[in-house]
Amino acid sequence: MGWLDPVPFLRGVAWLDKGAALRADPLDSARLPWDTTERAQLPVGVRLEFTASPGTRAVEIRYRAGLPDRAEPLRELAHCFALWQGDRCVREVLGGPAGESVVTIALPPGPGPYAVHPPEHLAPVILGVRAVGGDVEPAPPLPRWLVHGDSITEGWWSTRPAHAWPAVAGRALGLDPVNLGYAGGARGELATAQQLAALDGELITLAFGTNCWGSVPLSAPLLHETVRAFVALVRRGHPETPLLLVSPLLRPAAETTPNALGATLAELREAMEAAVRELVRGGDRRLALLPGREVLGPERLADGLHPDDAGHARLAAAVAEAVRDLGLPALAGRSAVRTPGGPGAPDGPDAPDTQGAPDGP
Repeated sequence: MGWLDPVPFLRGVAWLDKGAALRADPLDSARLPWDTTERAQLPVGVRLEFTASPGTRAVEIRYRAGLPDRAEPLRELAHCFALWQGDRCVREVLGGPAGESVVTIALPPGPGPYAVHPPEHLAPVILGVRAVGGDVEPAPPLPRWLVHGDSITEGWWSTRPAHAWPAVAGRALGLDPVNLGYAGGARGELATAQQLAALDGELITLAFGTNCWGSVPLSAPLLHETVRAFVALVRRGHPETPLLLVSPLLRPAAETTPNALGATLAELREAMEAAVRELVRGGDRRLALLPGREVLGPERLADGLHPDDAGHARLAAAVAEAVRDLGLPALAGRSAVRTPGGPGAPDGPDAPDTQGAPDGP
């Protein structure tokens, strides 16, 4: 008894489908690479944000999630819920490794706001929220920030979901980051650009390009034109929205090594940055560039490619500074989530009819 609808509490959500938070429009999946569609099933960056009335001792969250393999040595840790207040992790609570369960998280004194980061890699579906000893209400909505990228944006090698750079920068900027990072993907897919155009957002960041060096290689001229086309499609839905492009971070093994089309990552990065500068000179005054090469040194790459926690924090700080220079959204945010094929989806000749493995970040 007393369970509240979780939807008003959810943040970082792009689409909801039967209660599941998805990171790509499920009715547009036929136009996306299979690896992007697969990664979009994980609710990366999705969290619950709420305030508490005086006397509220805890919050209960009812959820359904995947089960870790019985041989998994960290089986119970897989259901870890982290409670954050501002920029501080207050506590972590382990839920039972069951398909459906309830986790109880004790709250410190004070109204909050609080944020709970669920175990995103088990694709949890939040079924209900309720207070113990008081009341909880959805936190005031913040401006929505659409963040598209690869596994670095998705948060690989960060030790907790809240340590991924979009989450860190979102807290610093007072924004609601919607994480649209797809491990192995983010190769400039134009269908993704159209989905971004259809989403509500008051700030957009694009951080892709390093996977264009890998097993789906692009040449420098092709990536240059792809960036121009990608931005043009995003601008169809967001003609005045502040937009920041982050070019690829340092990747030592790829910097001077040609890919299958003869392009090094350094050349691909240069092509992306040149495309952005051309668009700015052409009149897009709400577009900005953060050159990625010098943001991190090799000592902050956990595996030669993905940042460690300190690297995610450093990248978040660089993005936050670039966003402040670009201009923060001036309007209050809206907790706007899409149902599949809802308002803003591609229509007319661009509409979808209805409906390979990651090689890098």
